[in-house]
Amino acid sequence: MPTELEELVEFLHHGNTQIRQVAAEHLVGYSQADVPLFKRNQLEPVKDLKLLVKDYAPIAKNALTMLINISADDEVLKDIAKDDAFLEMLLSRITNKKEPHANEIAMLLANMAKDDSLQRVLELKRDVPKELSTSTWAMDQLMDCFVKGAAGAYNAKADFDYLSYFFADLAKFEKGREYLTTPQEHDSNIIPITKIQVFTDHASHIRRLGVASTIKNAAFRVPAHPVLLSNLPEDPSLPAPGIGANLLPYILLPLMGPEEYADEDTEGMLDELQLLEPDKERESDNEIVKSHLETLLLLTTTREGREVLRKVKVYPIVRECHLHIEDEEVRDACDRLVQILMRDEEGEEKDVPDKSVAAGGSGRLIELKDEEDEEEQLVEVL
Repeated sequence: MPTELEELVEFLHHGNTQIRQVAAEHLVGYSQADVPLFKRNQLEPVKDLKLLVKDYAPIAKNALTMLINISADDEVLKDIAKDDAFLEMLLSRITNKKEPHANEIAMLLANMAKDDSLQRVLELKRDVPKELSTSTWAMDQLMDCFVKGAAGAYNAKADFDYLSYFFADLAKFEKGREYLTTPQEHDSNIIPITKIQVFTDHASHIRRLGVASTIKNAAFRVPAHPVLLSNLPEDPSLPAPGIGANLLPYILLPLMGPEEYADEDTEGMLDELQLLEPDKERESDNEIVKSHLETLLLLTTTREGREVLRKVKVYPIVRECHLHIEDEEVRDACDRLVQILMRDEEGEEKDVPDKSVAAGGSGRLIELKDEEDEEEQLVEVL
């Protein structure tokens, strides 16, 4: 005999709207605690929930909430992530400026991106939502949602912040990293990551965290490092079209506070990082700070990257970050980065700055370790 809950799940596909609504309301609370309830009869409740996303607004909201919760289950995740019709329905709704549940859809897409199959969205073309975008590519449209829709600017009922988590998960795949770091010919050769890196100091914590994670994951693509590090709009040293992303100011500024730097520290520092306001605040979330530090660490993978970071005086910024943040993991990340930046390159000798200034004259920022130790630490970070 089916239990009362099992009978309630059956009402998700009832022909009466009020009955469907009551069933959805009562089942929301069980979608976290009792996932097997929604996997009965070969995932029949999941199929019902996917259809209910198109139902009346109160039902659709509860259906999305349940799908978000139960998509933590691998079997459910694969079912919804591989469903082409369901994906198109979500894309159609999230790009509609009148969609009342765009934020919930963004959350669900972020969960779906954890499945390898969702990489296909990077090569997916669809009808153009004319009020939002001029591109036929689904990824461009979602990027436009995120950029144009910040703080309710496109859809009054959505901020699209959770799309940053969607981008971060796609950036775990090589195809995702390639998309984010490659100039798009159909979009005036704009590099997609430049559209989102401007949000590293946004008021929304969700948006800052997701963007920081996206940037870090994109930085695993070593061939893209010259593009990410270049601060020139037209850089002849880059392959055609020779456009740089100018990433560094956006990941260094969150690491900086109101501190004043000595002249020798500021000489060569990026223009965007100089003459900051006396009330400049450092990023308050240590996880985001750590993400930016790990991005910088990834950018030291090549000698050229290390030389750029030295040239623009990343060391003094990391030194002050280490001094002012009392968090073991952040200080660890600072140590790893400085060990690499301050070590002599093979075949040359260079003066290492006196690290006693790192702690206000009270001691060294780090003890330089041998190459074997450095490699072990790099493996740990990556």
